[in-house]
Amino acid sequence: MFHLLQIADSLNKSMQGIQAGTGGESLSFFDLVAKGGWIMIPLGLMLLMTVYFFVERYIAIRHAARIDNNFMNIIRDHIISGNVVAARSFAKNTNNPVAHIIDKGIQRIGKPIDSIEKSMDNVGQLEMYNLEKNLAVLSFISKAAPIFGFVGTLIGLMQLFSDIHQANEVEIGVISQGIYTKLITSISGLVIGLIAYLAYSYLNTQIDKTANKMEAASADFLDVLQEPTR
Repeated sequence: MFHLLQIADSLNKSMQGIQAGTGGESLSFFDLVAKGGWIMIPLGLMLLMTVYFFVERYIAIRHAARIDNNFMNIIRDHIISGNVVAARSFAKNTNNPVAHIIDKGIQRIGKPIDSIEKSMDNVGQLEMYNLEKNLAVLSFISKAAPIFGFVGTLIGLMQLFSDIHQANEVEIGVISQGIYTKLITSISGLVIGLIAYLAYSYLNTQIDKTANKMEAASADFLDVLQEPTR
């Protein structure tokens, strides 16, 4: 019982010390960020880059995945009827990765199927490269942000021991700045890294779905070319 009273008394004194160190007022969000020190600047830039590249890629991938369900039916009808010019005109005027792949296949009509398939695969790889552009930035931030947070933790520890050494005593008011820097940078780095990782994973999932549509359209087109010879 005596030990519990001692612990309660120590906690009470610690809370009073924190309130005294902050003037008895709660810190605002911007005050907490400021206490994180200069390491919060690169972390803030990483957060802005994460939001920007996620929105930019999300819009681009969503546009690429927007494919008319009747697109391949129209292409099939034109090719079976022998109207290759109309089929290519329709594909060329449709702006999405599937249409670009089909357009390349239509240009190669008359050549061996293997040659047509290879040409379409090459275009598909270029389209995938365009979809995955800037995703590497999100992957980098997801790994770098926690490291920057850890660096902030080390800086906070150094500041903590420096303040203790200069004051030659251990008080909440003396060590609070180092603790703030340590905790704020660690939490910020982990949160930003998690956001970047989730954004990267989500966009990768959407790209995989678009890639499946591209592969399905290519297979359908090759089947159409072989229908007259069956």
